[in-house]
Amino acid sequence: MTITVETKVAADIASVWHAYTTPDDIVAWNAASDDWHTTKATVELHEGGQFSSRMEAKDGSQGFDFAGTYTRIVPYAVIEYAFGERKARVDFVEDADGVTVTVAFDSDGEYPEDMQRAGWQAILDNFKRHVEAKPRG
Repeated sequence: MTITVETKVAADIASVWHAYTTPDDIVAWNAASDDWHTTKATVELHEGGQFSSRMEAKDGSQGFDFAGTYTRIVPYAVIEYAFGERKARVDFVEDADGVTVTVAFDSDGEYPEDMQRAGWQAILDNFKRHVEAKPRG
C-alpha cells in the first residue's frame, strides 16, 4: 500500500529543491518529533547514487540509518528512491504561491498506516518550517 503526505512551501523551487537535497539542510529538518534528530546525512544526487540519514533519539536510547538508492532524478521536479524493499517518490510542483511537495511511499507493513503517515507528515512539516525560515537572496 502507498501512503501519501504533502505540504505547500512558500518559497521558490530552487530553494525548496536545495533544502531537500543538501546534507546540512537535511540535518536541520529531518525529524518527526522534538526528541529525535538527524546527526549526519549524505547525498549522492544522481540515479544509482546513495543517500543516508542517521536518525537518533536525542537521549541516545535508539537510532537507525534511513538509507537507500536514488532510482530516478528529474531536477526540480521528481526524486524516486528505493530503501530496502520499499520505494518512494517525491514530487515538487511550483506555482505562484510556492512549491507543493508530495511524498508517496510504500507502507512498511509493520506499523499502522496512520502512524506512518503522521510520522512522515511531521518530517515534511519540519521541512516546510525550515525552508520558510531561511533567509532569502
